[in-house]
Amino acid sequence: MSEASRETRVVHGLHIGIDRDTCVGYADCIAESEAAFDLDDEGIAVFAAPESATREELLVACAACPVDAITVHENGELIVP
Repeated sequence: MSEASRETRVVHGLHIGIDRDTCVGYADCIAESEAAFDLDDEGIAVFAAPESATREELLVACAACPVDAITVHENGELIVP
């Protein structure tokens, strides 16, 4: 995975990454948090306004990815998936 294929943000102390090479656009993350995620023109997940979602909502949305394209680290530890 190249750095260009990974989008990352730090929100609510969570380091959230989207692996654009793994994402297939099921949009389960969006179903859980329309505020946090969206699909781009290629049908791949991108960040919308994740800071407007609650921490709990973000965790649920990230964990909803059926192909584990979204990862979450906290204090250096992988917590999602």
